[in-house]
Amino acid sequence: MKPRSMIGALALALMTAVSAQAVEMVVYKEPYCGCCEEWAKAIQAAGVPLRMQAVDDMDAVKAKWGVPEYAWSCHTAVADGYVFEGHVPLEAVQRVLRERPDIVGVAVPGMPAGSLGMGDDPAASYDIVVIGKDGRQSVYMEVRP
Repeated sequence: MKPRSMIGALALALMTAVSAQAVEMVVYKEPYCGCCEEWAKAIQAAGVPLRMQAVDDMDAVKAKWGVPEYAWSCHTAVADGYVFEGHVPLEAVQRVLRERPDIVGVAVPGMPAGSLGMGDDPAASYDIVVIGKDGRQSVYMEVRP
């Protein structure tokens, strides 16, 4: 292969790798939820491109994306075919997008104090749960003080 062809092939491979990491996330939220916006700002600050979509019927959004009631929180985000329900920490978002497990997504049920977007609480303790394709729930990650 000629040097110029090798450079072109390398540039194409690099662009493909960068675009694969820069998957757009869509965050569905009720129009007036401030904690959802704080979560989205933190995700975006980490380099994840996203857009906010204000909706009036979050139950319909959750049903569309297969989020079971046990996992519900205030907002539902979707990226690269995965669901991120609620205040999922950045580390969990990055891990799912990197490892690509065979799941619907992950969730932080409810709105636990100290979770991403819910204030800074060094005593925060909660689980990030798997939303399984078979409906099963399991712990994906733990957040402990």
